[in-house]
Amino acid sequence: MCLSIPAEVLSTNSNMAIVQIGGLMIQASLDLVEDICVGDYVLIHTGFIIQKISTEEAEETKRLIREIENLNDVP
Repeated sequence: MCLSIPAEVLSTNSNMAIVQIGGLMIQASLDLVEDICVGDYVLIHTGFIIQKISTEEAEETKRLIREIENLNDVP
């Protein structure tokens, strides 16, 4: 099973992008996708942007991840 994480694109340069995941900024490769712009939401897997997604999809995925994280708080 693979897990990809939603991120927002902050900048692009050649074949790399700086993306924000939560409060973290990381570099991700653009080698597998085309037409990625600043402000786009994307899915990241092992350092590669694998797909562009809608803002709504990104927000829903982040909500579900928070929900899963909160399961650890339940006794």
